[in-house]
Amino acid sequence: MVFAYKDYDGLGLAELIRNKEVKPEEVKEMAIREIEEKNPKLNAVIHKMYDESPIDSSGMFFGVPILTKNISQESKGHPMTAGSKALVDVIADEDSEFVRQIKNTGVIIIGQTNVPELALMGITEPELYGPTRNPWNTDYTPGGSSGGAAAAVASGMVPVAGANDGGGSIRIPSAYCGLFGLKPTRGRTPVGPKVGRNWQGASVDHILSRTVRDSAAMLDQYRLDRYNAFVAPPFHGSYLEAAGTPVAKRLKVAYTVNSPIGLTVDRECREAVEKTVKLLETMGHHVEEKAAPVDGKKIANSYIYLYFAEVASALREMERILGRNVAFNDVEPATWMLGLLGRTVNAEELLITLKYWDEAAIAMEKFHDEYDIYITPTTAHPPAKIGELDLTPMEKRIIPLVGSLRLTKLLRKTGFVDKLVNQSLERTPFTQLANLTGQPAMTLPMHLTKEGLPVGVQVMARRGREDLLFQLAGELEQSDLWIDVKKNPNY
Repeated sequence: MVFAYKDYDGLGLAELIRNKEVKPEEVKEMAIREIEEKNPKLNAVIHKMYDESPIDSSGMFFGVPILTKNISQESKGHPMTAGSKALVDVIADEDSEFVRQIKNTGVIIIGQTNVPELALMGITEPELYGPTRNPWNTDYTPGGSSGGAAAAVASGMVPVAGANDGGGSIRIPSAYCGLFGLKPTRGRTPVGPKVGRNWQGASVDHILSRTVRDSAAMLDQYRLDRYNAFVAPPFHGSYLEAAGTPVAKRLKVAYTVNSPIGLTVDRECREAVEKTVKLLETMGHHVEEKAAPVDGKKIANSYIYLYFAEVASALREMERILGRNVAFNDVEPATWMLGLLGRTVNAEELLITLKYWDEAAIAMEKFHDEYDIYITPTTAHPPAKIGELDLTPMEKRIIPLVGSLRLTKLLRKTGFVDKLVNQSLERTPFTQLANLTGQPAMTLPMHLTKEGLPVGVQVMARRGREDLLFQLAGELEQSDLWIDVKKNPNY
């Protein structure tokens, strides 16, 4: 059968297969054809798994092709480099729990997507594989760290792709590529079997997708992960059903367009939020401009100190895997510097930052006693150009010179860390809050800039209320503001 593969989302393809209108093999061949045609230009897929087959014909997504992320989503017998040349020879010895569970939905994993080294950046430009490009305009980044996943879905290679989000890594690339992206509540999705938490629970795995219903249906499929250090508030309904059910009550909506760290927010990103809240008002919801009751700079610092410490820990784990010390030339200069900074973070500093996570979570719980949802821009700026955020030649020369713990400690005393926080989060200051509090947060594709690039609108809800987010997203998906990702020139 000849059919328009790219016209269907994951559930749509599964229905065709279930009704025997098309064979799983035909769908797989269509996906492979899309990858082979588009990947040379976009560089979204860095490892192909075309020989794989689905294992569960009864699953909701039987026969649907999917790509997984090249970090924390191991498939047994396949590479797991995390975008690092130091790990180029590492082969996974078992499936991650996330991969095991999505396989039980009937999907067929046909490859892995590109990530920045150790998934550390909001762009996807690793030295090992080269940059992934945005399907809307290949001069621009698709964001990160799930940039390869976003580019693959936004270009029609696959309808859904595995992703994870430790500071915005589902929401940022979804926003930049005109997709729907949900970061679920902490503890809602699988994390094991080798770890019980990623980034102290800040990072969770899920998918990004073209449609709301695919994300909702996949969230319905996860089962309790006995390895997970956290358990999300139970939900006994169907997220897929929620995505097709309008919000029954008048919501009280808080929103802001101001950066929580006091830096600039691009006019286009502000406009995306302003248009969305005006639409919500016309739908009968009460809208009020009000910022979250948390200290944005403390959130940023809490996140960045975790960031430093986790990079240092990742480099130690890399040494265990390699059986030797990691040297400067094993990793990218920025990764090396972050690892050195992580070694200067003492136990007291780290515990203080973790304590603020709980304080912020409590403050947000109280906030949601009054407001059902909280809306911000997903990012403070539209996508950067490829290479725009590279280290400068001077920075690349300085980092090896600051290659000792003593000099790194001196560097911290100069205010370098505060400057680094601002540089790192100026473009993406809104997403980290939900990672630290554990709340669910989604990005909606509600605006195209005058340059024709998508920017997103972030919506947060109380912990455990993914159902409310899906209800709202399902309604807004039918609005004229919702971007049609199929209109990008590389779809």
